[in-house]
Amino acid sequence: MTRPSGPSVRETRAASAPGSPGTDDLWLRRYRPVAEPALRLVCLPHAGGSASAFLPLTRLLPETVEVLAVQYPGRQDRRQEPFVDSVDGLVTHIVTALGPWLDRPVALFGHSLGSLVAFETARRVEEQAPGSGVAHLFVSGRVAPTFGRPSDTHLLSDDKLIAKLAELQGTDPRVLADQELLRLALPAIRNDYRAAATYTWRPGPPLTCPVTVLTGSEDPHVPADGARAWHRLTTGATAFHSFSGGHFYLTEHTEAVCRTILAATGFAPPRSGPPATSADPERPRESS
Repeated sequence: MTRPSGPSVRETRAASAPGSPGTDDLWLRRYRPVAEPALRLVCLPHAGGSASAFLPLTRLLPETVEVLAVQYPGRQDRRQEPFVDSVDGLVTHIVTALGPWLDRPVALFGHSLGSLVAFETARRVEEQAPGSGVAHLFVSGRVAPTFGRPSDTHLLSDDKLIAKLAELQGTDPRVLADQELLRLALPAIRNDYRAAATYTWRPGPPLTCPVTVLTGSEDPHVPADGARAWHRLTTGATAFHSFSGGHFYLTEHTEAVCRTILAATGFAPPRSGPPATSADPERPRESS
């Protein structure tokens, strides 16, 4: 099997200490630095999303967990940089940026497009540094890459793409109503949909880390059999959790998602809130 070439996770730039200045730091946002974290949670956003989508997790998770949120180029403070229009391209940059941070256990959390990027990042890390593999993979709002999900969303007209965004209910209605903001946001959204649409799963060794799958019970894009298919991609344990809501269920259930993350990784519960609920691990709830 031929895998895409890329820099080793150990081949970092001269400024290799965590938090040091350098190009790689453009990819990671460290909103709440933790001196001696027991776990680093690396979060990868959805199509058109940005690192700031994970600020709520940073605020809710205990100080034993440090959140590193990935910032794709072409948006927010990186809006002047060219887009990366493939999952493999994103993974190559992210793996390099993660190199200095692998001195602690690392879990990956991806939502939608971010789930694909997180999965391929976990594969690359295990291949290039077997002793520094990902401790846990959380995939949210996405069917397994083996399930097959052809999409031409990136080819839609602007009006149809905007209608698609409104259907997913993950974009602030004020943004959808503001033509100037939409003009600024649509190129990044279209680029990220292109990256997801052109992604091709390549067979290879399964992951060895546990995988937790999170879905919205009313998400039409993640049917139960597509969610269940993730278990074939790891030799580790697989768990499934379903939350009420659609594709962006996690906006309404941030605390429950945090509790799920902590329970899966074996850490103490966050500061407040009732325990998380789980779906039958063999029977994720069907999407409508």
